[in-house]
Amino acid sequence: MKNIRNFCIIAHIDHGKSTLADRMLELTGTIEKRKMREQFLDKMDLERERGITIKMQPVRMNYKLGTTNYQLNLIDTPGHIDFQYEVSRALMAVEGAILLVDATKGVQAQTLANLELARKNKLTVIPVVNKIDIAGARVEESTEELIELLNVEKKDIFFVSGKTGEGVEMLLNAIVEKIPAPQSAFVGTKSASVCALIFDSFYSSHKGALAHVRVFDGGIRAGDTVNLFHKKIKFKPIEVGIFSPDLLKTEALLSGEIGYIATNLKDPSMVRVGDTIGENPLSGYEEPKPMVWASIFPEHSDDFPKLYDALLKLKLNDAALSFEVEGSRIFGRALRAGFLGLLHLDITIERITREFGINVVVASPSVEYEVISGDGTRKIVRNTEMFSESGKVKEIQEPWFSVHILERTEDISSTLDLIQKNKGELLETKTMPSARVMLRCVIPLRKLVSNFFDNLKSVTQGYASMSYEFKENRPSDIVKLDVFVAEEEVLQFAKLISRDEIEFEARRTVDKLHEILPRQLFALKIQAGSEGKIIASRTLSAVGKNVTAKLYGGDRTRKMKLWKKQKEGKKRLQEHASVDIPHDVYLKMIKRD
Repeated sequence: MKNIRNFCIIAHIDHGKSTLADRMLELTGTIEKRKMREQFLDKMDLERERGITIKMQPVRMNYKLGTTNYQLNLIDTPGHIDFQYEVSRALMAVEGAILLVDATKGVQAQTLANLELARKNKLTVIPVVNKIDIAGARVEESTEELIELLNVEKKDIFFVSGKTGEGVEMLLNAIVEKIPAPQSAFVGTKSASVCALIFDSFYSSHKGALAHVRVFDGGIRAGDTVNLFHKKIKFKPIEVGIFSPDLLKTEALLSGEIGYIATNLKDPSMVRVGDTIGENPLSGYEEPKPMVWASIFPEHSDDFPKLYDALLKLKLNDAALSFEVEGSRIFGRALRAGFLGLLHLDITIERITREFGINVVVASPSVEYEVISGDGTRKIVRNTEMFSESGKVKEIQEPWFSVHILERTEDISSTLDLIQKNKGELLETKTMPSARVMLRCVIPLRKLVSNFFDNLKSVTQGYASMSYEFKENRPSDIVKLDVFVAEEEVLQFAKLISRDEIEFEARRTVDKLHEILPRQLFALKIQAGSEGKIIASRTLSAVGKNVTAKLYGGDRTRKMKLWKKQKEGKKRLQEHASVDIPHDVYLKMIKRD
């Protein structure tokens, strides 16, 4: 194990992690130059198109320093805040981390968040300034920020260009010299007690669930009987191997190594990320908590089994995804899925469409509320149906998040206005090097998921960065918005809204329905209100029919009789007829904007 180095690259989004990993693959000879392509470790087309890393990707590199050969196990990680759970899992499997900073942008909010995760896991952190070859790079300012942030000297910081490869070989030497080798109390033999962490997984139709593992003690070979601690099941791997970066079968995975295990388990739910292979569980592994919930409907109800199977397989590859089955009288069965953020939601939906060929409709996302009843019982509520079943409500609590915003000093005023408009509270301001400031505030999650980040980018001309984490639940004045069409309540259109926004949302809902509902043979009353009071109302006029068109003679009384008859007929129709709301109207109302 003394020649093994396990590390990952952590950074803010678009700071050049994948490009730096490309140069490392080239310098170590892991990938031949003729086979090299940009973002080599990003396997999905979606990652290449968006230029972001979505899934962590491990790879083994062999590197020779002096006369000694070293095994370098790199895990490339995502940078966006929505995929921070991916980063946290990678950090559990390594001893060191490269903290990468883009010289053109400096330290960003997610840089700080990832650094805190690395420190929490007691990793050796190597600070690196990237993109030093780009014109206009603020190398000195970025260096000052890292010196202040990490309390290090300039000589401890490495300067590289992921594009040209400048400084990368020196960085590889530092990885060998600075990151400690894995430590174990067992010798890596077949007879030793096995202890391994499952930090990721995916599904293969031929080999079942494939678990990405970091072996902490003992060794694992194909045919060994091993135990999944939390699932309480035993299985025999049919294959073990490493990431090179493609799957490469090996004889064994020994203590300190990172690789994969083909479990041959055909039920994806059996292999849980965070589980321990062995008899004693590894501690400190946290389960992700979904922050945003949305109902997902297949466009064709017959596709529901395919959709369920798709989410089950995606969950194996995305441990932060959670879902449950829910029913709808209008749409049939659907899946209520939980996500870490809106980008996580967007990526998941796009993967469902691309990888499984299923077209879906996504309802507007919502957050979880905790409802405290009169008798003191607490219930988690994610939709209006659960809210209606809560009985007498004593108090409703909603999640508030701690938000860190890093921006230019000239943008403070506009950002403070944005925080105030979104019901947030400013807690602290801290001056940073390079004429920048860090704002720490708290904002309710329902506001955070309502395009807050897009608005922040807009008011700061794209210069601000943001990270966030759950802080606490706070009492909130949330009420249910009821919607009525022809004085009949339409449950599918109901929403949970803050009381101070109820009037605006009621009018917006009524106006939207007035625009998209087809006209009937009678006038249609559209209303929205709360707690028994109507707040907004509009009437959709009836379809006009000229009943006197065929009259060519006679006095006016003949026309008046026909008009009176038509009026009485519409009145009877309005009293007894029910409104048939077309399916596409439901879709337009619940569909995410």
